[in-house]
Amino acid sequence: MKRFIDIIFALLMLILLSPFIVVLVVLIRFFLGAPVLFLQDRPGLNGRSFRLVKFRTMRDLYDNDGNMLSDDKRLTKFGVFLRASSLDEVPELWNVLLGEMSLVGPRPLLVEYLPLYSKEQYRRHEVKPGITGWAQVNGRNEISWDKKFELDVWYVDHHSIGLDIKIILLTIIKVFKSEGISHQGHVTMEKFRGSNK
Repeated sequence: MKRFIDIIFALLMLILLSPFIVVLVVLIRFFLGAPVLFLQDRPGLNGRSFRLVKFRTMRDLYDNDGNMLSDDKRLTKFGVFLRASSLDEVPELWNVLLGEMSLVGPRPLLVEYLPLYSKEQYRRHEVKPGITGWAQVNGRNEISWDKKFELDVWYVDHHSIGLDIKIILLTIIKVFKSEGISHQGHVTMEKFRGSNK
């Protein structure tokens, strides 16, 4: 049932949003340059890697030595708007259609984090990653990594269609309120460096 809902919802949203997506593509190309899409390998179900698709939110800027500048220097006002409105996540509906992601589940993080998880934290990969999740509606980037993973594992143990519907409704509210976009002192979220637990 969950997979059926994922397919139907993702397909309908991509069709309904297609004119808006075209406008976003043009705006991103104008304000941020090419490529319009941001592609990155992320760990999914059981830690297997897949190619995540998002709209880019940062410019490619480098220092004199060829090193990419920090996120805060590359993130523009338009990029901040895309993140605050979660519009950068729209292409992930394609990942949902491919079966690599679900509408709801723990957010797919970086592959480099895999060896840093505790055994309990790694359990977040027992379900497919999601466009939104329990941690996103309970603090998003404002909460600590340990709390985020605690919420992810709670979802793994309690997920249901009813809970997914609740999370989607709460996500809509969070998006309109633009809550939890960044961690204190960071434009997004500080890097995970391993748990103290």
